[in-house]
Amino acid sequence: MPILPDTGFTPSAEDRAGLDAWFAEYDAASARRDIERMADMAVFPLNLVSDDSAGHGRTAQWDRARFVETMSQVMGGEGDGEMSFESTRVPVFLSPSMAVVFTDSTMTAGGEKHQLRYADILVRREGTWAFQTMIQSGWGDNLA
Repeated sequence: MPILPDTGFTPSAEDRAGLDAWFAEYDAASARRDIERMADMAVFPLNLVSDDSAGHGRTAQWDRARFVETMSQVMGGEGDGEMSFESTRVPVFLSPSMAVVFTDSTMTAGGEKHQLRYADILVRREGTWAFQTMIQSGWGDNLA
């Protein structure tokens, strides 16, 4: 029986702070509806995992243009009113350069609050985090 390598990784305070800083910047770009900046913080092709309105699991890969187009439709453009996020995140570091992050978030837009639960897979390349996979229910009808 082969012996698997030890893959346990415990992040340092610096590892966690770097990931937290990345999410603070991403949330700020989202609140400004700065879709281009959000796209700058991703790795393309971007993997998406969701379900559709019929309850079927769906997956897709988006290029940058598709991400910008879809997020612009969903979120609106800069200046479309105030938006804010309050999030609790639980990162699971798989290594110093890979993390799966589970998020419970309250998004407030136009005075309405929306509860969100999602997960992201992030990779660190050349010292910078970027999201590579988005996992969230309800996007499946957009994953043609």
